[in-house]
Amino acid sequence: MKIHAEALLFDNDGTLVSSLESVHRCWTRWAEEFGLTQEAFERVELHGRPAVEIAADLLPADVVPRALARIEELEVEDVPHGGVQLLPGTTAFLDSLPADRWAVVTSATRRLAEARLEAVGILPKTLVAADDVTRGKPDPEPYLLAARELGVDPSRCVVFEDAPAGLRAGRAAGMTTVALTTTHQAHELDADLVVENLSALSALVTGGNVEISVRP
Repeated sequence: MKIHAEALLFDNDGTLVSSLESVHRCWTRWAEEFGLTQEAFERVELHGRPAVEIAADLLPADVVPRALARIEELEVEDVPHGGVQLLPGTTAFLDSLPADRWAVVTSATRRLAEARLEAVGILPKTLVAADDVTRGKPDPEPYLLAARELGVDPSRCVVFEDAPAGLRAGRAAGMTTVALTTTHQAHELDADLVVENLSALSALVTGGNVEISVRP
């Protein structure tokens, strides 16, 4: 299978890097600090959602701003302590792309996203973070904003995601979707193409076109 596009849009956590251990470590501590029961905490989906939505699901509105500042602080402080690792194929795949043909689109805050990306040597020219939008994934706003910043029609963009919410966002934006089975099983992911991780793919750039292929 070959996919042709003008721009490639990557989720970060679970797609380019793994931060699951850090997320679990920091959010568990956060929940304890804010007096949340394990039952209440476990009923909320953490992965692929903006922190503001998670906090709003769990805490009174007047506590949310303080809670958001605290979880950002915990996660940023955790980055130097093994809080993020590159996933297989990430470096090689990104290195094969021109800097103006791809973007990172994340549900993390800009401060946290930049800390995680810098820690593994990824420096995107275009980054869309939770701070940049009013509605996070699964709303299409983050991906539509990234396409606009790159100057590419949404129909000519490919979204790379590991989470159902992100894939829904990509589809709603009218984009082709590629799912990675790094955090979910294949049957849980509704996408145009499903692969294990970015090491399964190669990219050939010709002018303004990027041809994405599954490695044999």
